[in-house]
Amino acid sequence: MISLFEAISKYCDLEIPEANKLPIAIIGAGGIVDGAQLPAYKKAGLEVVGLTDIDINRAQEVAQRHAIPNVFPDVQSLLAGTTARVIDIAVPAIEQPKIFSKVIKSGRHVLAQKPLAPTIHQGLEMAREAEEAGLIAGVNQQLRFDEGIAAAYKMVELGWIGKVTNFTIEVNLVTPWEMWPWAKDLDRLEIMLHSIHYHDVVRWFLGEPKSVFCAAGTTNGQYPKGETRTISTYIYSGGVTALVHANHINRGEDNSALFRIDGDMGSIRGSLGLLYDYPVGRVDTLEVNSKAIPTDGWVPYPVTQRWFPDAFIGTMGSVLNAIATGSAVRSSVQDNVNTLKLIDALYESMDKGIAVNL
Repeated sequence: MISLFEAISKYCDLEIPEANKLPIAIIGAGGIVDGAQLPAYKKAGLEVVGLTDIDINRAQEVAQRHAIPNVFPDVQSLLAGTTARVIDIAVPAIEQPKIFSKVIKSGRHVLAQKPLAPTIHQGLEMAREAEEAGLIAGVNQQLRFDEGIAAAYKMVELGWIGKVTNFTIEVNLVTPWEMWPWAKDLDRLEIMLHSIHYHDVVRWFLGEPKSVFCAAGTTNGQYPKGETRTISTYIYSGGVTALVHANHINRGEDNSALFRIDGDMGSIRGSLGLLYDYPVGRVDTLEVNSKAIPTDGWVPYPVTQRWFPDAFIGTMGSVLNAIATGSAVRSSVQDNVNTLKLIDALYESMDKGIAVNL
């Protein structure tokens, strides 16, 4: 198994070649930038040359903490004054389309935040702008680079469990929604801000479903307005299914975050370590049981990286490598429009109480 795992480990390698590294500037200085993106970029040896935020004091504080040399008063000043070749946008979805457009017009490549945009129409327009400008634009769907998920993807791609028949993700969490006061009054909450990662990953593994159904709920006394519990089901051609169940008001306080992929020649199961003690977390677990290799029962894969901050190296690295070599961006703006379409279908199902065909 050790030799077989070499191909998996190589696929999960996040190292960015020195020749591919370009200076980066960041729009937004919130908690995810401070706690995940900037530590990831430092770990990868990437140079962040500028930062801005609507809260300039916050931007200066974050810049000082991470030794960023230039703080700009606004987006226009950053685009006019920075030497950065790549702009990392880390703002709420409602603000992102107009900022994205300004960045593209400035001739810079982009790593956009998820969710990409509030509407499919805006997402399509962003994809068109990037494509017409000939610029690389990725989306920070960093779960695609989390080692447990990425390793499972490569195992599936190599045929270790045969043809996939079902993919399940189930999380029961005590989520500190108070960390994001700007999200308190959002009507669309859990799927748009959290489970979008899982739904994007299901798409990555299985492609576009034929139909989806989603049921959602809230709990008395919860902090945010929007849904905090969702159950989403997918139907694919050939009887392939998927399920995403997320509960964020876990009064048992026994956090769990599990995924399982079943095929006709075996199964993969694992845990998302970050969510057991967010935002500190731990490494994922991952095991494979295969009749195709074969294995002798369940065999663990040695995960060594973490979702936070390591997977953020992957999203930026994918953009940088695409700029340098022409390789495909693992989570491109063009691809992510289909994640927006899926999310929109799930909310339509939730609102109408019906299955929605895609």
